[in-house]
Amino acid sequence: MALRRAASLLLRQRLRTFAPTPAPPKTLNPLLPHPRRHYSLRPPPAPRASAAAVAVAEAAEEAFEAASTTNDLSAAFSRLETLLPPTDKRLALACLKLGQHLESTSSADPARVLELALRSIGILEAGPRSPDATDSDAVSLAMALHLAGSASVDLTRFHDALAFLSRALRLLSPLLPSKHAAAGQPDAEEGFDVRPVAHAVRLQLANVKTAMGRREEALADMRACVDLKESILPPGSRELGVAYRDLAEAHAAVLDFKQALPFCQRALELHESALGKNSVELAHDRRLLGVIYTGLEQHEQALEQNEMSQKVMKKWGVAGDDLMHAEIDAANIKIALGKFGEAVSVLKEVAKKAEKDSEARALVYIYMAKALAHQEKVGDTKRCLEIACDILEKKELSEPDKVAEAYVEVSSLYEMVNEFDKAISLMKRSLWMLERIPQAQHMEGNVAARIGWLLLLTGKVTEAVPYLEDAAQRMKETFGPNHFGVGYVYNNLGAAYMEMDRPQSAAQMFALAKEIMDVSLGPQHSDTIETCQSLANAYNAMGSYSVAMEFQERVVASWRNHGHSARDKLKEAKRLYEEIQMKAIAFMSPDDSVIALPEPRQHEVDSNSKKVAQPEPRQHEIDSNSKKVAQQ
Repeated sequence: MALRRAASLLLRQRLRTFAPTPAPPKTLNPLLPHPRRHYSLRPPPAPRASAAAVAVAEAAEEAFEAASTTNDLSAAFSRLETLLPPTDKRLALACLKLGQHLESTSSADPARVLELALRSIGILEAGPRSPDATDSDAVSLAMALHLAGSASVDLTRFHDALAFLSRALRLLSPLLPSKHAAAGQPDAEEGFDVRPVAHAVRLQLANVKTAMGRREEALADMRACVDLKESILPPGSRELGVAYRDLAEAHAAVLDFKQALPFCQRALELHESALGKNSVELAHDRRLLGVIYTGLEQHEQALEQNEMSQKVMKKWGVAGDDLMHAEIDAANIKIALGKFGEAVSVLKEVAKKAEKDSEARALVYIYMAKALAHQEKVGDTKRCLEIACDILEKKELSEPDKVAEAYVEVSSLYEMVNEFDKAISLMKRSLWMLERIPQAQHMEGNVAARIGWLLLLTGKVTEAVPYLEDAAQRMKETFGPNHFGVGYVYNNLGAAYMEMDRPQSAAQMFALAKEIMDVSLGPQHSDTIETCQSLANAYNAMGSYSVAMEFQERVVASWRNHGHSARDKLKEAKRLYEEIQMKAIAFMSPDDSVIALPEPRQHEVDSNSKKVAQPEPRQHEIDSNSKKVAQQ
């Protein structure tokens, strides 16, 4: 809406052109020779329009500007198209306005919108670069590029969209007011504020990067969107609260719950102060806050926020999917708290309200199966999963993204009851569906990693390696190279190479995994220590005993830092150190055999013991079986 208003403003500013006053004819000097003809690549200037033609064009411009419906705009545009030269900037702005109007309608043809946007861009770029050109010229071009990017997204041409939108942002960035002046009046020429346009471009960039799986970059664009809204909107604006909540949800989607929490709290505080304690917006904030607390393993607080959210929804008569999903979330929290019977009771009540073949009903049976699996009721668990799969199969064509995500959850439950073949089959089905959904690229790496891990778990090592290699590349592009999930994939690849008797390749993977885990989890985290142990084992298998002993020494020191709780692991680490030491002695030459190999350095152990062990990561991120990749 902001862009359409901006286009109208620019159109009013730029469509007004008055007919030039005709100059009196000059008398030719008959004594002067005829000038020589000089041919140029530049086209001849357009002939000057008569006063009558200018009046007709102005009338057509007025009609186009006054039109509001699609039919009236199209008719007025066709009339204007015949009266203006094909390179006239007024025609470019008319293309922009019509394209933006068509994009706002539900039945828009994205190909037609892209055609209008490209035509507008072509005219604006072909215009002369005069020294007195105003900022509105750059804004007009940026808006046309934004329209082309939006149409390209609708056509799933994400790389084209990224190019259009990135260029639009480069044009707008120099025109944005400085931070200290952002809260004041717009300082752009002619009083035009470019911040709403920049916000629209940034938001679409975030959508495109999310669809391409580049979620870390998308988060940066979303944070920039919030900064722009903070400078545009008044402090207590409801829309600003929604922006905070959207940013919190984006952080939660990449499992960054610590970053999500403050933004969600800000949204909640703003909506509570502006709308009161019983607003629907506040209910949505509390539901998301419950999800975030669940991710942080603070389940009691999560349940409290969920119950408060449901109370507000019921008070305002909010029914349907929103309320049912909140109730399903509550059941899932109860499962995390070990209240399996209560969770089943809640889900049975939701099942009575859900439609027969709805997505909500499928979720009910999935989470019911989850509760039953924790109670070790294998037969009941399988029956619930079969019912859920029957519903999901019917929705594969209509809601492929939701079905693919649900199949991942169902697969994990089949894994819990040791039905590994069924679990792998569903994961492969999910990956096949996700690869055909351009907007779901961010999920492909997680699913590929899970398939690789399941194949590795069931002894199908050679089949697992391609999935794990593919997962590592996709997850680096999606979450960044230092995300803990990438580290676990590399760790699994190392384990696969060890099974294939390729210790050198395994050592390379374990080294990459440890480097990532040192950053994302901390060097004293138990999984980081286990990876260091794997690295020592790989060098031991290669016969590089001095390097193996160095890493084994670190393992001993790290387990010592964990105190009494890691007593058994420390004992095993010392045993392995002595084993590597004996191998090294056995392979030494007779002259070197008298040289004693060092014990783990006590001064290093003492210095490390003074460090505080870093906290374990959240259980939702890494389960006890090291499944390695958390589901989104």
